This record gives sequence, C-alpha cells and structure tokens, in this order.
Amino acid sequence: MTAVPRLVVAAPSSGSGKTTVATGLMAAFAARGLAVSPHKVGPDYIDPGYHALATGRTGRNLDAYLCGPELIAPLFLHGARGCDLAVVEGVMGLYDGAAGEGELASTAHVAKLLRAPVVLVVDASSQSRSVAALVHGFASWDPEVRVGGVILNKVASDRHEELLREALDSAGVPVLGVLRRVPQVDTPSRHLGLVPVAERRSAAVDAVAAMAAQVAAGCDLDAVEALARAAGDLPGGSAPWTPAGPPIHPTRSAERRDEESARSAEGRDGQRGQSAEGRGVSSVRGPVVAVAGGAAFTFCYAEHTELLVAAGAEVVTFDPLRDERLPEGTAGLVIGGGFPEVYASELSANEPLRRAVAELALSGAPVAAECAGLLYLCRELDGRPMCGVLDATARMSERLTLGYRDAVAVGDSVLAVAGTRMRGHEFHRTVAEPGAGAAPAWGVRAPVRRVEGFVQQGVHASYLHTHWASEPGVARRFVERCRTS
Repeated sequence: MTAVPRLVVAAPSSGSGKTTVATGLMAAFAARGLAVSPHKVGPDYIDPGYHALATGRTGRNLDAYLCGPELIAPLFLHGARGCDLAVVEGVMGLYDGAAGEGELASTAHVAKLLRAPVVLVVDASSQSRSVAALVHGFASWDPEVRVGGVILNKVASDRHEELLREALDSAGVPVLGVLRRVPQVDTPSRHLGLVPVAERRSAAVDAVAAMAAQVAAGCDLDAVEALARAAGDLPGGSAPWTPAGPPIHPTRSAERRDEESARSAEGRDGQRGQSAEGRGVSSVRGPVVAVAGGAAFTFCYAEHTELLVAAGAEVVTFDPLRDERLPEGTAGLVIGGGFPEVYASELSANEPLRRAVAELALSGAPVAAECAGLLYLCRELDGRPMCGVLDATARMSERLTLGYRDAVAVGDSVLAVAGTRMRGHEFHRTVAEPGAGAAPAWGVRAPVRRVEGFVQQGVHASYLHTHWASEPGVARRFVERCRTS
C-alpha cells in the first residue's frame, strides 16, 4: 500500500494549465483501464469535482495547513485504496504556500511529504530558450523536490516546439508532453473560480473528455506512468487514515486527547467495520444528519460525511433548491459552502424548506453551517428572505476575503468545547452583518485578531471552512448532540 504509483502536477504559477493537464491525465489513464486516485493540494472544492468526473472516484484534498503535515500521507493512502495510480494536482506555483509560513501547504511541501515526483506544466507561449532557465530554476531550487519531467503548454508551432526542446536538452529535465495552443477547453469561471460540476454536469463531462483527448494526443503517457511508478515507498510508518481512528493533531492538549479518545471508544460501540473507502457502518440506525447538497451547496470534504457515519449517524443528502422538506427524522443539519448568492431567488422561493430549517434550529437541534450555509441561515441575502435563523443580513461585496486562518473556539458549541484550536480557510465575496443575540464561534488570529461566526442554541455558523479530519472529535461531538438534543 505504501508504494502507490503517484505523481504531482505542478506549475511555476497559476494559469499555466495545471487543471487541464492533471484532469486530462486522470481521464486518459482511466480510459486505459487504470483505477486512478484523484487528489488536489490545498482547500479548493471545485477542481476535485472535475477530477471525480475524470476518474469515477471521489476527489480528495491534501492540505497541510488545514490538516497538518502528519495527515497528508494517511489521507492520501485513504483515498488511494485499491487504485493503480494517483495523480495530485498542485495549487498556485510549485513553491507557493501559506502566507508567512514558508513552504507549509505548498505543492512542493506536499510532494515531499508524499515522496512523489513532480511534472511541471509550463506555459511556453511567450518564450523559447528562456524555458530552460525557468525549468532549471524550479528543478534545482529545492533538492528534495524531484522535478521528473515537463509538459509544455500553449506551444504555437512545430518550429516553436523544436526551439523549446533544444533549450531543454541542457536543463536535464525530460519533456513528457507538448500541448498546442488551441481554443480553451470549456471550463467557465465566475467570482470564486471555475463553475462547479454540479451546476453544469453535461458540459463538464464534455470538457473533461476534451482535456483527456488533448493530453492523450500531446503527452507520452507511458513515460508519465513510468515516472509515477518510480515514486517508491511513502515515509516509514504511514498507514491509511480512517474516520473511526483516534484524533491526531499536535495542537491539542493531552487532556483533550484523552477525553476525545474515550468518546471515540464509546462512539465505536456497535459499529460493523469499514467499507472499501473507510466509512464506518453502524449496526443500529443512528440519528439522521441531513447534509445540504445540490447546485447551491457543493462545498463539502468527503471525509466530513465519512466521519459522521463513523460516529454513528445516518447521513442523508437533500437539495435546498428542490426539496420542500428536510429528510424524515432529521436530528441534525450540516450546510456546507457553495454559491447561495447565485441561487438566492430560488432558495428564497422555497419557503417550506426555509421554514423547516428555522423550526429545526429553534428546537435546539445541532446545526453546523460554513460560509454558504451561514448565508442561508441569515434573515436575508441580497434583500431576499432566507431562513431567519440568525439575526444577520448578508450581501454580495466587491471585496474578496481569502486566506488561511488560525482559530480557537470562543465558547462551547455543538462542534467544539471552548479552547479547541482549528485551522480554517476563508474564500468569499459576501459580508454578513450581525444583529444581536448570538455569541461568536471563533477567535481568529490572522490577518488581524477578531471574532467570527455565530453560536446560538444548537447552531454553529461561520465563514471558516474547516477540515474535520484534523479534529475528528468535531464529528463525534456533533453526532452525540444529535442523539441527545
């Protein structure tokens, strides 16, 4: 299991073509009959949706800031169970990590943690001989990062390709592929990046097929696969992450680790084991946890659902755009991120569901909401009525709020006890203006010290996206509250 063939697709900067190449490689290898495990460096929710289309497997994130470096190899192995090959798409430029944190959470950092070779995607549209200096610099910057090959993107002509190849002969990095300058594959973007697959499935299927065809025609897939198979073993002692396992995080106190380990043992009573991807299955029907899905709420890490199931919950997905009722027997509600601002009219028009959500929250049932979920719980969004659970109004803003955050729970909630430390990520162009009556959820240290979010009765609502694998006690605590509320 520790010798899963793998490679990381990186680039000197954003906009070089990483997503096209990574998704195209995934789909091209899948078309060869390989079981391909798709991964994405960083917190991004959207690219993994395209990866899932390319491979038929769940796209998973590898974020060394949100989860900690010690969880990268275990999470990778969890996602790669039963696979022949793994492709990891990088984030930003190869060496770009969390601001002010050195290499932490960079593509290079993850590549080193996985001991994976790197394929560098270079936009060659405005250079010829200079490409050798660029590639040499990236390949030699950190001797622990193995740049095993380069794929040249946006090459204009046969003559342009010839010049690039001549230059790269002296750089000592093999050319694994050349993609010509062609009309961009149809992957439309808007204010927060690519449009998610759930909003354009038919067109997204066509886009992924086009990426696969372009990569298969322009790349030496045999050479790329050989590079992946040369990755060797992962660091000693690496074992797949499991949602039923004990919490692993260096920032927790020993007392909290002991407390959560005891709760973990209690929560595992009566479970029947794991599925192929590590999901715990309860032998008795647990509390129903409704998880928002559909086109408006597409942001949720796969491990969150797996942790809820491992804690004994019965997870049922519903679509706030279409379903007028919560799933029968709902004892708790999880509303992740997405684009409610795009669907504000439709969400507002579904008055029966808005009323059901408000009634559930008023009853004291556990409700966990992140970013888009927070907006949905407000009184209104851009002047349109929402659920009215929170005394707050939300609106679109010209300002982009983006970045990693260190957070500490201000008080007890359905997700955490006071003092619990977690790391999160903000990415939104909205503002939620609070009224009165709710306590904050988090104290945030960066970029400035402030409090953030809402806690009232059983509701925990925040702009922070968090990865529960870093604190499995979050899911266990939530499910236990669902049982007792």
